[in-house]
Amino acid sequence: MSIKRIEVGPRMSQAVVHGSVVYLAGQVALGDGVAAQTRAVLDQIDALLAAAGTDKTRILTTTIYLSDISTFSEMNAEWDKWVAAGHTPARATVEAALATPDYKVEIVVSAAI
Repeated sequence: MSIKRIEVGPRMSQAVVHGSVVYLAGQVALGDGVAAQTRAVLDQIDALLAAAGTDKTRILTTTIYLSDISTFSEMNAEWDKWVAAGHTPARATVEAALATPDYKVEIVVSAAI
């Protein structure tokens, strides 16, 4: 089975397709607060899924990392506007120290092709 890498960098690829699944690297974005960062990250996810030949209705699993779990409802407000009704993935949300204090949210998804 072939492996396709999307947006390959020196340390990681932004997405890897193997078989009928695409695995996205953790997506982060800068912005003023968790809501703005969540919107930007979800836009990045849409673009990467499209590059892999799929979309958000095919997401299988999602892990969301928040630098401060008290922003859970802010993040969820953006998520709820974005996620496709009837196509919600298995999901976990956890509080974690992210790569830099500037990042408030990081989202990882895997989707079927």
